[in-house]
Amino acid sequence: NQTTTLDPFANVYNSQEQDLRDTAHLSIATDTNRVEQQTFSGPVLKPADPAPIPSAPSPDPISFFTVFAIIFPAFTGMTAGVGLSGDLAKPSRSIPLGTLAGTLTGMAVYVLITYKLAVSASPIDLANTNRLVMADIAWQGWWIIPLGLAAATVSSALGSILVAPRTLQAIARDQVLPSSGINYWLSRGRGKNDEPYNATLITVGLAFIFVMMGGLDSVAKLISMFFMVTYGTLNLISFLQHFAADPSYRPTFKSRWVISLFGALACFGLMFFMNPGYAFLSILLMIFFYALVRRYNPEKKNLAIIFQGVIFQLSRQLQVFLQKTEKEKALSWRPSAVCISENSFERLAAFDLLRWISQRYGFGTYIHKINGYLSKTTHQEAKQAQVRLIRMAEASHSNVYIDTLVSPSYTSAIAQVIQLPGISGTDNNLLLLEFSKQNPLNLEAIIDNFNLIKSVDFDVIILGSTERGYGLKKNIHIWITSNDYENANLMILLGYIILGHREWKEGHIKIFAVYPDETCDTERERLFMLIEAGQLPISPNNIIVIPRKHDTDVRAIINAESRDADLTIIGIRGEALKHEGTTVFEGYEEIGNTIFVNAAEQKRIK
Repeated sequence: NQTTTLDPFANVYNSQEQDLRDTAHLSIATDTNRVEQQTFSGPVLKPADPAPIPSAPSPDPISFFTVFAIIFPAFTGMTAGVGLSGDLAKPSRSIPLGTLAGTLTGMAVYVLITYKLAVSASPIDLANTNRLVMADIAWQGWWIIPLGLAAATVSSALGSILVAPRTLQAIARDQVLPSSGINYWLSRGRGKNDEPYNATLITVGLAFIFVMMGGLDSVAKLISMFFMVTYGTLNLISFLQHFAADPSYRPTFKSRWVISLFGALACFGLMFFMNPGYAFLSILLMIFFYALVRRYNPEKKNLAIIFQGVIFQLSRQLQVFLQKTEKEKALSWRPSAVCISENSFERLAAFDLLRWISQRYGFGTYIHKINGYLSKTTHQEAKQAQVRLIRMAEASHSNVYIDTLVSPSYTSAIAQVIQLPGISGTDNNLLLLEFSKQNPLNLEAIIDNFNLIKSVDFDVIILGSTERGYGLKKNIHIWITSNDYENANLMILLGYIILGHREWKEGHIKIFAVYPDETCDTERERLFMLIEAGQLPISPNNIIVIPRKHDTDVRAIINAESRDADLTIIGIRGEALKHEGTTVFEGYEEIGNTIFVNAAEQKRIK
């Protein structure tokens, strides 16, 4: 006798197959009746072969990530303790232990289920989606399946219905939502345990909306995305906190940064493997909610603080790396400029010049000098000045690093500035000083400290500013003479760097070379070759060679040719500055802002 196992799921999973069998049996019976009828009227015909039982159409294969997206919400019960942290006696101890224990227990259960399926059913039975194999191989029979499904469903529902309202209540109590009225209503609780009654109503309402939508597989995929983006973000924040090394971040449960990084990459990667469209939608929604919270809670800047720490650590590592590597030779010169001025709020020309130099091709440090000895009063004054300068730098979208310096004398200030490390991790190589052409009170101090500056092999540029400022920012005139040819390449490079700033996008460079008459052709050819080899954006028509005679007044020529220039660049020699003093800077009253350049060594343009 053959024993038949009672399986209530057979009516559901085998209905299609049974219908096909009934159809086949009916066809066979019809053919048999036809044969019997023909027996009485004529010769006996051979019965027709029974029609084969048609097989059910095989369903389209489902990818692993699609199945994973559908069932993933069932794996999230291990984190239920996080949402109930307010009800735990020691959440710092219970949450890590509970989460890890739940994860390991769940993994063990899934491994046992996989083993049970492997030893109790064949691969063909497991691949057949028209019947529930677990009903055939379950311990104690099929009746345990509905009990297990009910227990799992109720457990998952209870976990969500307990966690979600408390999370929403905590968010409202932190005044995160845009409306204060909504925050107040959602934050209210009832009973001695402060149960989140109002938040529960919202949670149940949202649950009913998704259930009534139908298509639970699609809903499960979308919910999986929100779980993934939440877990991925938490892991990313944990990794960034590890990297930032903020001393105020002291978690009671410590983990390795590698685990956090792997978790973040795995979560975001799985999102796109599951469904790229849902993944993009989830990330966009997260960004939208974050922007909404930031708009109504500008004082909450935790994420900005984390990124600030990350950038700080990254900058520190890069600076140490650059310092340990071999110093870059002068074959490839890059300006790392530092400027010192005590007239930062009266004359902005030096600050503007520094931000043009450091915008793209170089680095810049601007130091505001405060006269006096260091004290509580001067320290507060320095802090206030730094805040004002930082606002000025932000308004101009500059890449200049701002600092202040309290010093009793100009010489001591210069001595400290030229010893400062560069913000890029490399040494500073250029010092920018400034004076007013109309009132050159500090020009003597600049000249007196010139030898001190040159003792550290700095390139020096001295800006003489006028009330005209930089005009329309269209014309840069560079003057080269036979007496200061070692400054020529540096002056051309400075003009090119300044021209690279967006405020000079409509500008152009014009080079004037004053040489003895007998060398004019040679110098013109040399300049043409220099510009062509260096691929500098200077037209040959803008290279003008002026013959110099014995009685030629170069300053008069400069005043005549560059009176309408927005910026004029002139070279100076250290020997001339030593012997002639302030007269080196005199005689240029008819031109606008002027840069006087002295190179520590001749630069190469390649």
